[in-house]
Amino acid sequence: MATRDRLLKPLYRLYEGRLERDLRPELVPRHIGIILDGHRRYARSEGLPDYTASYRVGMRKFEEFLGWAHDLHVPAITGWLLSTHNLQRPPEELRPYFEVLIELFERLPQLAAEQDMAVRFIGSLDLLPAELVTAAKALEVRCANGGRRLTMAVGYGGRQEIVDAVRELVSGLAEGGADAAEIAGHIDVDSVQAHLYTADLPDPDLVIRTSGESRLSGFLLWQSAYAEYVFVDVFWPAFRRVDFLRSVRDYARRERRFGK
Repeated sequence: MATRDRLLKPLYRLYEGRLERDLRPELVPRHIGIILDGHRRYARSEGLPDYTASYRVGMRKFEEFLGWAHDLHVPAITGWLLSTHNLQRPPEELRPYFEVLIELFERLPQLAAEQDMAVRFIGSLDLLPAELVTAAKALEVRCANGGRRLTMAVGYGGRQEIVDAVRELVSGLAEGGADAAEIAGHIDVDSVQAHLYTADLPDPDLVIRTSGESRLSGFLLWQSAYAEYVFVDVFWPAFRRVDFLRSVRDYARRERRFGK
């Protein structure tokens, strides 16, 4: 298989170049959401000694992916690295992943500086181990400024985000002295959206999920109402630049009507 991959690599480079040349800048998504799915299945399929090896491959792949998006001048990326549902996994699976995430967070400042990228986190960080939260907050401080935006969803659930947005909206209105009837009158699409974790970002234009699963599983539920979806069969650690470019090409070929 390795020999076959080496032989095909020059052909893939030619194909990637053609795909990239054919992408008109005005059709490149402003905001891409990416669901990094398939680490454990990749480890089993490749006969890796443990999931930690797969997690490390996957986080290196995430760094590569950020470079691919930078090459296409994509202004905003939101990556789903850990869901609230994932937190129900056994501790022996979660601890190695937390360690790999911390390693990623320690490497990202250099990449962020090279790519003019601000970094922030969304999700229920209070559910995460203290050392992971400390590393995440340190990364946010070091990478607070940049023309491009990287948002990492960690301990994230889409339903919880909507609940949090409504709770924050209602609490703010109540603190301002509004009664029940007034509060109800102030709850609309715009007011809820203003309290979402991603209120300062455009809604995603394209959402990519790897591993062959054809569902969102709660990722950016509100924001993705009119996003285009691409479901890729390969597991995340095996995701290639050609897979990314094909996904963007497929997006660029679609006619977006936004429900009209």
